[in-house]
Amino acid sequence: MTATHDKFGRPIVVVTGMGVVTSLGAGKTDNWAKLTAGESGIRTITRFPIDGLKTTMAGTVDFVPVEPFSSTVLGEKLADIATEEAIAQAGIGRKGDFPGPLFLAVAPVELEWQPRQELARATGANTAIDYDALLRVSGGGRFANYHHRFLFGSVADHLAETFGTKGSPISLSTACASGASAIQLGVEAIRRGEADAALCVATDGSVNAEALIRFSLLSALSTQNDPPQASAKPFAKNRDGFVMAEGAGALVLESYQSAVARGAAILGVVAGCGELADSFHRTRSSPDGKPIIGCIKKTLADAGLGVEQIDYINAHGTGTPENDKMEYNGISAMFGERASTIPVSSNKSMVGHTLSAAGAVEAIFSLLTLEHQRIPPTINYDVPDPAIPLDVVPNKARDARVTAVMSNSFGFGGQNASLILTREPV
Repeated sequence: MTATHDKFGRPIVVVTGMGVVTSLGAGKTDNWAKLTAGESGIRTITRFPIDGLKTTMAGTVDFVPVEPFSSTVLGEKLADIATEEAIAQAGIGRKGDFPGPLFLAVAPVELEWQPRQELARATGANTAIDYDALLRVSGGGRFANYHHRFLFGSVADHLAETFGTKGSPISLSTACASGASAIQLGVEAIRRGEADAALCVATDGSVNAEALIRFSLLSALSTQNDPPQASAKPFAKNRDGFVMAEGAGALVLESYQSAVARGAAILGVVAGCGELADSFHRTRSSPDGKPIIGCIKKTLADAGLGVEQIDYINAHGTGTPENDKMEYNGISAMFGERASTIPVSSNKSMVGHTLSAAGAVEAIFSLLTLEHQRIPPTINYDVPDPAIPLDVVPNKARDARVTAVMSNSFGFGGQNASLILTREPV
């Protein structure tokens, strides 16, 4: 009989339900089939005019209609799809009565250009906006929907009401680490004995003209537009930036004891969580890689595992020249001689960078790797970078014995989080 607590005396936290939606499709089955086939969900943008833009492709989720388009509303719809799948698989809270708290990773909420202009016109503003008047007109009447959309907690409130989570829903934003941070909060709540179950969701529907142009002005995006499917090139020498994308991931976490007591199927174990931020720059991480190294160290220590026990690394792997090199430096410093032989692949080569959702989406792909014993590839890897001598599982998926996965999420501004996921309790 497996113990209910880990070697540190904490309740073991397991996953009993997962749901995912990305540019590859909705649901685990469709995503996994396409991911392991090396298919790309990145396409030329049709949502808004792209004439004159340096970047014209993204991993958009166009099969979920939102008219008129709103990043917040799309994010809410994506979260609904992923959460419904996760709860159905877990067989828990099906009647809108989930027995635990909600932790939601969500993008910073703001109105896009078009509704902002509409609100400005309604206030009589020309060159400057009267924000007091704006709040008055948006708080009710014909702009009530805008008011809802720019409240940071609006998506969490919707999910809490729809799925009946308990307590105050938590919304968080730690840049590209947000999804992993939401999972960490769920793990910690169960370990502290505050809940037997937690719903951890991450969602992002941010591909709009303003966000694309902002990232473009930072020189962060790939401009290799043709063909769009070949634009994301993590770890390759000819990489030139990341590709914006949309998606959502949802996980039902439970204590091992609770899951066994109700006869739930256990999909995997969240064995370790770690985070470490630095204050080097508003968007860049420290080039010496120390925060990444520290984050990996903390995650291994939290799981009580050594580097030799990790079989695969689901890399952050954005495809930006700087980030990929820093991630390699961190892996090399921690894994030593194994750094060149341990499989390290990037899902972002196929789905793009789902931003606030990435940590949860990639945790789900890591759990599916454990389930199927098959490692997704890094596609578009045709020009190896001699400065990054990693085994990136180039272009084709690989069958392998995998018992423990490290999933990295290293966000803007040095907000770093990692997870260790295992098949069995450790």
